[in-house]
Amino acid sequence: MARIVQTSKPLSVNPLRVSQPMGAALAFLGLSRSLPLEHGAQGCTAFSKVFFTRHFREPIPLQTTALDMASTVLGSDERLQEGLATVIDGHHPEVVGLITTGLVEMQGADIRRVLRSFHAERCESASVVAVNTPDTLGGLESGYALAVEAIIEALVPDSVVPAAQRARQVNLLAGSMLTPADVEAIREWIEGFGLQAVILPDLADSLDGHLTPQGITTLTTGGTTRQEIAAMGRSALTLVIGDSLGRAADLLQARTGVPDLRLPGLTALADCDAFVQALADVSGRPVPARILRQREQLLDAMVDSYVPVGGTRIAIGADADQLVAIGRFLDDVGARLVAAVSPCRSAALEALNIKEVMIGDFEDLEERARETSAQLLIGNSHALQSAERLGIPLLRAGFPQYDHYGAAARLWVGYRGARQLLFELANLFAPRGAGIAPYHSPLRQDFDGAAAPSARSITA
Repeated sequence: MARIVQTSKPLSVNPLRVSQPMGAALAFLGLSRSLPLEHGAQGCTAFSKVFFTRHFREPIPLQTTALDMASTVLGSDERLQEGLATVIDGHHPEVVGLITTGLVEMQGADIRRVLRSFHAERCESASVVAVNTPDTLGGLESGYALAVEAIIEALVPDSVVPAAQRARQVNLLAGSMLTPADVEAIREWIEGFGLQAVILPDLADSLDGHLTPQGITTLTTGGTTRQEIAAMGRSALTLVIGDSLGRAADLLQARTGVPDLRLPGLTALADCDAFVQALADVSGRPVPARILRQREQLLDAMVDSYVPVGGTRIAIGADADQLVAIGRFLDDVGARLVAAVSPCRSAALEALNIKEVMIGDFEDLEERARETSAQLLIGNSHALQSAERLGIPLLRAGFPQYDHYGAAARLWVGYRGARQLLFELANLFAPRGAGIAPYHSPLRQDFDGAAAPSARSITA
């Protein structure tokens, strides 16, 4: 069991933490015809939008109440009502994700009271889901989890459907560490057993990078619909990927009575096996030959790549869910996790196969990687400078990845994704070139050097 240690520095150097409002906005971007609305200063939303756009390479629908000095000092209730009316009347969303920022949290704004007053005055077809996400607490992972919990609270009815009346569908609570490609692969996995998947949130349908006939729109162009969320109680099973979604899973189970299976990730072999077995049990079908083949391919890749990967020393800086998922996978392939840093405390970190986990920033990770002679750094794009100073390669993971194309298309889950991740690791450690010095014949006309006398003796 790993010991969790808090950094004692009075400041953060090269922060690893991404703010809670960004995590909440990411969750709302996985809903159909959704529009996240950040209640705060305009700069907060602009900052989030820049990082989302650079990471996904897509236009991001994100609005703000744009508080000024007067509304910050005198109260922001009126500005919030104006902002809600503007986005609903101007864009006609199905869901508005109302997200607080550090500014209004420090102000003490009561967004739920304002929301009740807003609904009393107007009869709106849009569902407004409010979530408190102060910047001073948590990070992207916790903000995302709070938003998923708020979505379930607002849109899933409190009713238990008898087991005999449940449909051949399963719910998937997708953690923040999953890319759109990951979510799409999991959907295909579920459908391979003849089951329908209700994914919350479904980033694979909204941020996978696809062209639409309507061009740029002010709303999300895909994702989970309100009707699908309302029907989650008719599912036979809920699959939860990521320990951070524990509270959301508890709420969904309490409201619907649907049993669940909770996995820390979907990259380690044992987690993939448990996922497949659960789908086989629910569907009553044997495991498809295609999936069995992918498992055999992963096992073969583990054998092939053991020489370059086995025993390597790896340092990771990431949110808890991703850190645990990758750490479990490294145990499978024989690599050693020698340094681990996470931005926020989580009980899930105790399960890591390492003596201690630091709650800190990339400076802490760099120092620990140097002390432990790490050979590879895993982290987001902010870790690049640390990797360069250490003189070791960087494997980009997490959010944001603004200097790397295809972040949304990276697949690291399932047997296929784990195999791809393993090959990426092996290629980073594989020796370059054959290591044989080039041969220069002494008979070459432009040859000179110590071997020249032997050349003359040969010609003589």
